Amino acid sequence: MLAAVDFFDLRVPETAVFFENCAFVWEAIPRIAAHVARLVGDGQTILGEVMPGAYLSDRPIYVAEGARIEPGAYVQGPAYIGAGAVVRHGAFVRENVVLLDGAILGHASEAKNSLFLPKAAAPHFNYVGDSILGHAVNLGAGTKLSNLGIMSEKDELTGKRPFIKLMIEDELYDTGLAKMGAILGDGAQTGCNSVLNPGCVIGSNTLVYANVSLRKGYYAPNSIIKLRQTVNSVSRVAR
Repeated sequence: MLAAVDFFDLRVPETAVFFENCAFVWEAIPRIAAHVARLVGDGQTILGEVMPGAYLSDRPIYVAEGARIEPGAYVQGPAYIGAGAVVRHGAFVRENVVLLDGAILGHASEAKNSLFLPKAAAPHFNYVGDSILGHAVNLGAGTKLSNLGIMSEKDELTGKRPFIKLMIEDELYDTGLAKMGAILGDGAQTGCNSVLNPGCVIGSNTLVYANVSLRKGYYAPNSIIKLRQTVNSVSRVAR
């Protein structure tokens, strides 16, 4: 239920490698940096199109053939941008981001320490932190994948934050992660302006409706997560 194979199609070795030896799917998150180093190396390889007005730092960055980085985008890196991936105008690629083939980081969207599987998209005004987006996942405009709880204060003695813990089917799982955004299985989608709070683990093909603020925990595949609200319409008195 909580293994990577329960969320993603891992028949392609280039995808499966990100989840090797992970008992739980979230164990792949702290390994993203190592995979960026594996894919990118110590320098820069620019095979795709970097349009005028885009900015690339001097950190290790790989831009595959067929990828495109549009004007106004900022790639801080280290980062791997795969074939056909697009970093759109105004996007911010921070450290340790992997955009696999056909993935999109769109206008005014920011990604940090995150893995986008092929054709995953955060196309409009999104924040993706310490997260994994499965194949063809789509985030609605304004969706935020929050990665740090508002009450997550550093211990005065150790300087460390508490780990995120998940209660799933009456069993408590310690993720071992102080920062964890969301994991969305293949084909999952979110509606506009939804907020996935730290520690959301969402099964494949599940839909999260617009404006939902989703609490941490596990959400089964092939589900629809709805926001229930009442909207009243009353007559307006003419002045």
